[in-house]
Amino acid sequence: MRNKVIAGNWKMNKDVFETADLINGLKKSVAAKNVEVIVCPPFTSLVVAQQLLKGSTIKLGAQDVSVHDDGAYTGEVSVTMLKSVGCEYVIVGHSERRQYFHESNELINQKAKKVLAASMRVIICVGETLEEREKEITDKVITAQIKGVLAGLSESDLERVIIAYEPVWAIGTGKNATPRQAEDVHQLIRKLVGQIYSWNVAEKIIIQYGGSVKPENAKELLSQDDIDGALVGGACLKPDSFAGIISPI
Repeated sequence: MRNKVIAGNWKMNKDVFETADLINGLKKSVAAKNVEVIVCPPFTSLVVAQQLLKGSTIKLGAQDVSVHDDGAYTGEVSVTMLKSVGCEYVIVGHSERRQYFHESNELINQKAKKVLAASMRVIICVGETLEEREKEITDKVITAQIKGVLAGLSESDLERVIIAYEPVWAIGTGKNATPRQAEDVHQLIRKLVGQIYSWNVAEKIIIQYGGSVKPENAKELLSQDDIDGALVGGACLKPDSFAGIISPI
C-alpha cells in the first residue's frame, strides 16, 4: 500500500516574515499521521522554514535546482546549497519552468540526476497543455515526457522519485481534471514506468496529482487507486486550506 504524499508549492509567494506565520500555522493545523507532508517555500525562505520545522513531521523541499555544482552562474542555486539548509525534496520540471523558462525534458532529467546524486528525493512534473489535450495527444505527450525525464535513472533511483502529473490547463485556472481524467493519466504513467523498469517498481512509485487541488475536490481525487497524493499550489498558502486537503486522508 502506497502512502499519500502531499506537497505544497508556494511558488513566488511569502517573504521571510510571512513564511514564519505560515509555518507556525501549519504546525498547528496539519496533523500528518499516515501522510507525508512537504512544504516548498521560495529560496529566500528556506533557512527560516528549516529552523521553524525542527521537531515537526513536515518535510522541507525546494522549487527548483541548478544543473551546475558551483561557479559563475549568477542567480542559480545548487543542490549542495539546498541540502545545506535542510531540503529533503526538490521539485523539477514544473509546468511554469517549462512554459516560462523553456525547460526541456533533457534539462529536467539532468536536474533530477543532480538531486538523486545528492541522496535527496525529487518530484518530477509532467503534464499536457490545453491545446495538446484538445488535439487528443495527451498520451503521446505524457509518454515522451516520462521517457525523457526518467532517461538513465536506475530502479534504485526510482525509490527516491515522485512523479507529479499536472495538466497545464488546470494550474491556477480554477479548472480541474475530473477524477476519471486524472486517474486515466496516472494509470498511463504507472504503465509506462512498468514497461521501462518493472511492474514491481511501478506499483511502488508515488504519483501525485497537481492542478487546482482544493479541500473541495481533494478527497475524491485522492480516492482514485493510482493517485497517491497532491502537488498543491494556491491552496497551500493558508494553513486551514492546506489542512483541509490533508485531513480527510
